[in-house]
Amino acid sequence: MTLKPSSGTEREPNWAKSSYSTDEGAQCVEVAAAPDDTILIRDSKNPDGPRLTFTPTTWAAFLPYAAKR
Repeated sequence: MTLKPSSGTEREPNWAKSSYSTDEGAQCVEVAAAPDDTILIRDSKNPDGPRLTFTPTTWAAFLPYAAKR
């Protein structure tokens, strides 16, 4: 998997979407590193919607689980 940067504004973090995601309405999430050392997750189809926030430790623990799905 590679990450494709999505467009961001100066106030927005630099969001990245997995290369496994498509623009044809598939379920997609985007990930960004926030300046306060947190990891942000959002639904790419609803960029202004709610976001999840993870600590780097929690995110690192989650990735092996997600990779198996």
